[in-house]
Amino acid sequence: MYVIHNPTAGRRNTGRLWNVLDCLASHGIPLKILETQYAGHATELARTAVRQGADMVVAAGGDGTIAEVVAGMLASDTRLGIIPLGTANVLAHEFNLPFAPKALAAVLGSDCGTPLWPGILKSSDQSRLFVQMVGAGFDAHVVHHIDLGTKRLLGRGAYVLQTVRELPRYQFPSLCVRADGKEYHAASVIVSKGRLYGGPYLLSSDALPGEPGFSVTLFENGGVSSALMAGLSLPQGKMGSLPGVQTVRASHIEITSPAELPVQADGDPAGMLPFEITDATGPVVLATGG
Repeated sequence: MYVIHNPTAGRRNTGRLWNVLDCLASHGIPLKILETQYAGHATELARTAVRQGADMVVAAGGDGTIAEVVAGMLASDTRLGIIPLGTANVLAHEFNLPFAPKALAAVLGSDCGTPLWPGILKSSDQSRLFVQMVGAGFDAHVVHHIDLGTKRLLGRGAYVLQTVRELPRYQFPSLCVRADGKEYHAASVIVSKGRLYGGPYLLSSDALPGEPGFSVTLFENGGVSSALMAGLSLPQGKMGSLPGVQTVRASHIEITSPAELPVQADGDPAGMLPFEITDATGPVVLATGG
C-alpha cells in the first residue's frame, strides 16, 4: 500500500493520518509513505507506484490531491484509497467514507470497492483530471481569490469570508455553455461527477459518480440576491428548487465565453475560460469498505 500525503492539506488533521497508518501497520499491512513536494507531484508518485506493482494507492489530502493521484492511476488495476485531510473532503462525503481512524483503516484493508469515473477538463494550454466537479462563474472567482493562509486557519469558513468580500464587486457576466450541442446561458455553472458540493451538501441528486456523463447545474440568474439565496439553500438541500436553477445531463460540455473568466476544479484554481469537459477513458476502483 502506497500512501501519498500532501503535507499542506489539512494540517489540523495530520493526527488522523498517523492514527490510520498505525492501525494498518498493526495489522501487518506493508506501507510506503510518500510526501508531495509540488503541484502535480502526486500524479508522478502514483504513476511510479502503479509501475512498481502497488495493490492500492492511498491519497492522503484533500479533493485536489485525490484528483492528482487518480490521474496517475488511470488504465491500471491498482485500487484507490482515501484518507480525507482536506478542507471540504467532498469525495469522502460523496461515498460515505468514515473519518474515524479505525474505521478508515478497516475500509482501506477491505476488498470492497466501487467505481469512480473521473472527468477531464481541457483548455488550450492544459488537460486536467477532476473527481468531483468543475465550476465557472462566482464560485470559481471566490476560489481564485481565496488566501491560502486564511484557508488553512479557518477551513471552510475561509470560503464564507471570501464570498462576503467578493459579492459586492463581482459583475456576474453571462456564460455561454454548450451541453451535448445544446446552448445555454447562465451566470454560473457547476459540472459535477458527484451529487455533493462544498462538503456534505446536496447539489445534484441525478449525478452518477461511478458512470460516464455529468450533471450540469446552470444558475441562470446573476446578482447578489441570487448568489445569497443559492448559498443559503445549499446546506438545506434545496438548491434544485430555486428559481432560475436548471440541471441537465450531458457527456460533452463546452464553456466558451467570456474568455479569461476563472475556472475551479475540485475546489482549486484551474485556469481560465474557454474549456471543454469530457469523461476520462475509464474508472478507477475506490475502496469503500463493506
